[in-house]
Amino acid sequence: MPCCSACPQSRYDTDCRDARKTVRGEPLTVPRNLEGPFGLRISRSVMYTAATLALAGLLAYVPEHTELTQPGRHALFVLITAAGLWISGAIPAFAVSLAIIALQIALLGDPSGPFADGDRERWQRFVAPWASPVMWLFLSGLVLAAAAARTGLDRRLAYYVLRFAGDQPSRVLLAVMGVTFALSMFMSNTATAAMMVVLVSAMPMVRDDVSPQGTAMLLGIPVAANIGGMGTIIGTPPNAIAVAALRSSDRVHFAEWMLYGFPVAFILGVVAWRYLVWRYLRGVSAPAVVPREGKERRHEGRRSAFVAALFAATILFWMTEAWHGIPTAVVAVMPIAVLAVSGVVTEREIRALPWDVLILLAGGLSLGVGVSETGLATWLVAQLPVEALPLPLLAALLALVGIVLSTFISNTAAATILTPLALAMAGGEERFVVIPLALAMSASMSLPVSTPPTAIAFATGRLTRADLRGVGLLLAVLTAPLAVGWAWVVQRVFL
Repeated sequence: MPCCSACPQSRYDTDCRDARKTVRGEPLTVPRNLEGPFGLRISRSVMYTAATLALAGLLAYVPEHTELTQPGRHALFVLITAAGLWISGAIPAFAVSLAIIALQIALLGDPSGPFADGDRERWQRFVAPWASPVMWLFLSGLVLAAAAARTGLDRRLAYYVLRFAGDQPSRVLLAVMGVTFALSMFMSNTATAAMMVVLVSAMPMVRDDVSPQGTAMLLGIPVAANIGGMGTIIGTPPNAIAVAALRSSDRVHFAEWMLYGFPVAFILGVVAWRYLVWRYLRGVSAPAVVPREGKERRHEGRRSAFVAALFAATILFWMTEAWHGIPTAVVAVMPIAVLAVSGVVTEREIRALPWDVLILLAGGLSLGVGVSETGLATWLVAQLPVEALPLPLLAALLALVGIVLSTFISNTAAATILTPLALAMAGGEERFVVIPLALAMSASMSLPVSTPPTAIAFATGRLTRADLRGVGLLLAVLTAPLAVGWAWVVQRVFL
């Protein structure tokens, strides 16, 4: 049985229930259907996993597959297995990533195998992504976010901006979305959405079950959280996957990514705000009451000011890499060390980091290594009838496919599957194809399970599927052409 009438399927009960408890501040519990080695859910997981492995084996090894080498067949088996497990949800997404790395080591890392060429250390390339510069950059963003949460910097910033917005509903909505957008560029959009939902839930308009103002506020949070992640490399895992894929041919600096992503995100954010005002706030004149922030202790204020200064310095060094020459990954290590040594971030915060997201990201990067180096990506592209398509149309089509796929599975998983293929299709214009694809992954929010911020807002019980479909379809239609068009402008005018 679903935990509430809004749940689309019973297999999402745990996510919905946990998201609702996160909003209410209640402790999470392990559902009973996970207890015992022979529970129904575990039996279904075994069945789905076995079916996926059998299907992957049939598709990878039975047909002739002209011009595909034996290593390519192994990589195709791993790719189909990963896609099947991610789509079916048979096992957790991070477990799929670990299985990807293990399968690639077993099938492609043998020194005597067809892909190893006698190199006994060949298997290390499949675990090397765990220590890649992109992983350190993403980890730095998570640690900075943990420091902001522990010192109350994120909540304090949100309160100040909301109080400054006044009491006009459209301006308060703009402030809510603006704060969520800005924080999601540099910290986890899931954590940002959870914090903002708790914050706006204290507003009387949100507590009112029939208020369209409350619906607009709650819907604006996941919209801004998802879009804000487009703006920086560390905003969302698909961005990191794209940068890692481009490193072999074209290194993208932090500021360069913002040049591609931030204008697209800003335009989409403004359009989404205007849509929410038009749909929910037309003719609304009731003032929006924003709760006041509680008094803070003096040492908490000093610590939050220290974190804010460190945050600003890190972002400044990231954005000016072209001037000082210090790689962004090297800069990323510095705030981690400073926050740990100063005691702002303790063992508790480090243990609480979303390591499953990092494992998922590492598995995605590892799969990209296997798909590209075995020639599988090139072979798959050769099977597609895309030769006659102009490059802009191809880039827009890939972005649209990315939006559709990431609506049903994790956008990290979707980026892992599509990014190597996009890289092989680019034909020397890798940025023009890969970056719009990564940006499009953040525009999927037509279903409650599309992204974690969407699930958190939907779990409050105030939003309907129609609410999500309206703004989700709007973003899906606009993002692909906008991202491709702006990428063309950037590469022809600015770079």
